[in-house]
Amino acid sequence: MPTLRSRAAAMAAACLFVAFATPAAFAQTTEPPIDKADTAWMIAASGLVLMMTIPGLALFYAGMVRKKNVLATMAQSMSATFLVSILWAVAGYSLTFGGNGAFIGNIDRVFLNGLTLSGVSAFAPTIPESLFMLYQMTFAVITVALVAGSVADRMRFSAFLLFGVFWLFLVYVPLAHWVWGGGFLGQAGVVDFAGGLVVHLSAGTAGLVAALVVGKRRGYGEENLAPHDLSLAVIGTGLLWVGWMGFNGGSALGANGRAVMAITSTHLAASAGAFTWMAIEWWTRGKPSVLGIISGAVAGLGTITPASGFVLPMQGILIGVIAGGVCFWACTSLKLRLGYDDSLDVFGVHGIGGLIGTLMVGVFAVGSLSASPDLPNGVRGLLEGNAHQLLLQFYGVAVTLIWSGGLTFIILKAIGGLVPLRVRHEDEIIGLDVSQHGEALQ
Repeated sequence: MPTLRSRAAAMAAACLFVAFATPAAFAQTTEPPIDKADTAWMIAASGLVLMMTIPGLALFYAGMVRKKNVLATMAQSMSATFLVSILWAVAGYSLTFGGNGAFIGNIDRVFLNGLTLSGVSAFAPTIPESLFMLYQMTFAVITVALVAGSVADRMRFSAFLLFGVFWLFLVYVPLAHWVWGGGFLGQAGVVDFAGGLVVHLSAGTAGLVAALVVGKRRGYGEENLAPHDLSLAVIGTGLLWVGWMGFNGGSALGANGRAVMAITSTHLAASAGAFTWMAIEWWTRGKPSVLGIISGAVAGLGTITPASGFVLPMQGILIGVIAGGVCFWACTSLKLRLGYDDSLDVFGVHGIGGLIGTLMVGVFAVGSLSASPDLPNGVRGLLEGNAHQLLLQFYGVAVTLIWSGGLTFIILKAIGGLVPLRVRHEDEIIGLDVSQHGEALQ
């Protein structure tokens, strides 16, 4: 029968084995390896994309409204950030990237249940899953914030908060799952590198519907509704432009050549979009406006987004030229012809840009940029002899237009039954800063 001393020695030996042998014995078998370079880049990319909403989009939008609505416009970007971030962590991430159901994810990660220090997602196997969750959160944030630009100067703050909740779960989450989370669009072969469908076309379509449902601004077409301070919008554009390096480059989900190629194409497309819009405006109106230059840059950025990881830099320039020309037409001729009041041209820039960029994937995609063991030939476009990809991209566009447009209409009508969608006539006259927040710029 073992003595007390021998049992104590056995227990001490067992503790030493657990303390020293267990980590070495099981570290490689229980957790996949985390790549430090990929992780460092994705931390930076997450910060860059968050910067696109606050302060980037907040300044970009605030500079293009009247002085009496500057704070209210910034409040919408700020509220989208904190509201969507919490909702994404609670359930949005799980419903988007949990499981591989055709239409929606699962609830395995509700309240971020099961996230561990070094656990990874199948969608991003070289970085911690918590970082992948955070990066995708920043995309959801800016998508909801983008829609606010269409109804700037007139939407009630409480109505916008309700809209953000319902639109996130009913529009954004399903679309993101269908395209990126193993849903039916991705399974069919529709591709969207960084958000042409999920972010820009969905937000642009929702913005158009919201502008039609909420109605035109008081004095639209009759009064001077010129921007208060375009210098703010220029600063916001700069922050968006730099942040887009993380938006598109980070969508490679690693520090690799594809990320660099995406960043290069993105920058060149933005430059080409700004130049093209400026040139058209100079030619047709006699002077190149600052508003036109920054609008062209954002049009180029939004349009290259779905294609950035599939095309070469010189093709990025061509896509930027197309974006500058078509989005200029959409924000001027098309908008005047249809008579809608999309305050900050969310549909004309982001909606049209996302649509064009998604289709350009089907034309210009270079297979070698996306080749992998699972897809040895990569995603190939029409120029590489694959017309089928262009048809798939049309399919993705059609689904996004119908889903975002239809659900946005239903959501707004439902919210309108709970609270008024727009402020009162007298509140719109004095401005949303005072009527909604009790504050004003001096």
